[in-house]
Amino acid sequence: MLNEEIAAILAELLPEIHNQADGSRLSAEELLLHIEHPAASKHGDYSTNIALQLAKLLKRSPLSIANEMKDRLAVHPAMKTLFVRIEVAPPGFINLFVNWEQWAARELGVPASAASASGGDSVKAIIEHTSINPNKSAHIGHLRNSCIGDTLARMLKRTGCRVEVHNYIDDLGNQLADTMVGLLQTSTDGEFARFGDFCWETYAKINKAYKENPELLKERTAVLHELEKGNSNMAWLGLVVAERIVKEHLEEMGRFGIHYDVLVWESSIIREGFWTQAFELLRKTSVFRQETEGKLAGCWVLRQPGSQGGLDHPEDPNGPGNGSSLNSPGSLSGRNDPIGCAGQEERNAAGDGQADFQADKVLVRSNGILTYTAKDIAYHLWKFGVLGKDFRYRKFADRLWSTSREGVRKGIGRADLVINVIDHRQEYPQTMVKQALAALGFAKQAEQLRHVSYGVVHLSPDTARGLGLDTSDGRSSYPMSGRQGIGIKVADILHRMEQVIDSKRSRKAGISSLAVAAASIRYYLLRFHLQTEVVFDLEQATEVTGNTGVYLLYSYARAWSILEKSGVEAVAAGEPLAWNRLEDQEHSLLRHIAYWPETLHEAVRELAPHQICSYLHELSTLFNHFYAVCPILKADSAKKSFRLWLTGQFRETMQDGLEILGLPAPKGM
Repeated sequence: MLNEEIAAILAELLPEIHNQADGSRLSAEELLLHIEHPAASKHGDYSTNIALQLAKLLKRSPLSIANEMKDRLAVHPAMKTLFVRIEVAPPGFINLFVNWEQWAARELGVPASAASASGGDSVKAIIEHTSINPNKSAHIGHLRNSCIGDTLARMLKRTGCRVEVHNYIDDLGNQLADTMVGLLQTSTDGEFARFGDFCWETYAKINKAYKENPELLKERTAVLHELEKGNSNMAWLGLVVAERIVKEHLEEMGRFGIHYDVLVWESSIIREGFWTQAFELLRKTSVFRQETEGKLAGCWVLRQPGSQGGLDHPEDPNGPGNGSSLNSPGSLSGRNDPIGCAGQEERNAAGDGQADFQADKVLVRSNGILTYTAKDIAYHLWKFGVLGKDFRYRKFADRLWSTSREGVRKGIGRADLVINVIDHRQEYPQTMVKQALAALGFAKQAEQLRHVSYGVVHLSPDTARGLGLDTSDGRSSYPMSGRQGIGIKVADILHRMEQVIDSKRSRKAGISSLAVAAASIRYYLLRFHLQTEVVFDLEQATEVTGNTGVYLLYSYARAWSILEKSGVEAVAAGEPLAWNRLEDQEHSLLRHIAYWPETLHEAVRELAPHQICSYLHELSTLFNHFYAVCPILKADSAKKSFRLWLTGQFRETMQDGLEILGLPAPKGM
């Protein structure tokens, strides 16, 4: 990549500049060498502010240092080949102008990820995403999580990582128990396309019934105990419900190109004794102990530096709790509803809440009940392959394995890097897992545990109003609530978007409206910065112009059509004359194409899919400007050859980016 080559050459020149100073040494790392892409082409194709950083150290003006570095760069063999001009601009920037003919002659691919393991072996990354409770249909908030996780997997695979995608299934939690109680205690009539839609209504009804008749909560407790036992009629019914819902979730996500390698069921973690093993390891550390007095008496806690032994949640530590019993193989509630908060639906919607990071974390309550974080610690010890235990697996679907009581051993897990895609409300429990890993002596693994945090999806006032919510309070957004049956189901938004796409297409040949609709929704959920709370608006989400997935697909199809009409299978880069007289639109498109490997590298480093969305949208815009201003098929011979080559480079780059985003690359629209 050009930016890395420039940085390496600058680092090579640093000692020569230093020798003229006071004899002190400064490394390239200390300088934080940064190579920029200037917004205006008159400032070059690349730029660096290294002279500004050196000025204070060398006690010289930045312009003087920049001019000296310019002279040294001008005679460097690699720089002479790669760049046609080097300029200095006040107050001390060094601007570099690429020799595009030389650039085009080089093999420019996207290198392997910087996270590659030593010895030349690629890193193995486990990415956990989706992790929806198996109790009802998925909604648009779940889909944002899945799109982010799937795109991260594609990004890492593209840059050389071995990736294993996990989907955690909480089959022992409150939410599944609630749905089962609802199936037994409520009545839901009507036509439903899927079982999950029926359960969506049932889940809302039972939560309403709990408020009207709190005695029904005893039924939930009874069901949870039956799920814990694992062999009763109720447990088998729970398994049937959960598996049916999971299959529907997989089918829904599959329409968006989202797939998994492994389903990890919470019941498997408990029944395989993972926590028992983790507990014994934690007991040998100084940060894990059983309290003997105060509100936490009898609880096993993960101590925080400087804490006063305070409770990390307002709930009674000796109360009903959630999780599984230390002395039994089952669970009294789910990983995704750790403290029994009525408004928390799944791991991706709550976790242990935004508790005080300085408070001690209860892992085992005084009644022997595990919190969600305790199970997560055991799960992550297994992910990194340091627990000394393993699952058995059975086939759940084509190319999809599931943990199981009976099955075969597989080389699953044992990751170098673990990435958990969970919304920002899980920051605290994720931090606790990292702390536990470090306390157990697995500091390297703790460093390689990455929490990809993101903002949740709320509804716009118009969309909320359309679902029957009271919006008279004038709020800017409204949360979805499974307990109230409020939300946009994934299947519903996909169907609506398909209708919008179909109504706006003059031609129906080629890619289906369903595929375009799925791409549009996926891009809509990916293009926001991860920390942005997405205020989902039905009208905005179904737009097909502007910064949309449809715009990208049309741009790609246009390039394909041009090349197809040219009748030329392989296009050369053009004659030298074409390089010497680049139009502004040609130059802008060319330099942006050159930035693609660097953009992908940075997006992988930051684990930021939205950066790729921004890049592809700008690339499409630049191509369409180029197409509008520069004739391609009707240009003279030299220009035609060059412009067809440039169109081909655009198409290849777009295809690469679309595949990483999980979008189709259609030959026609």
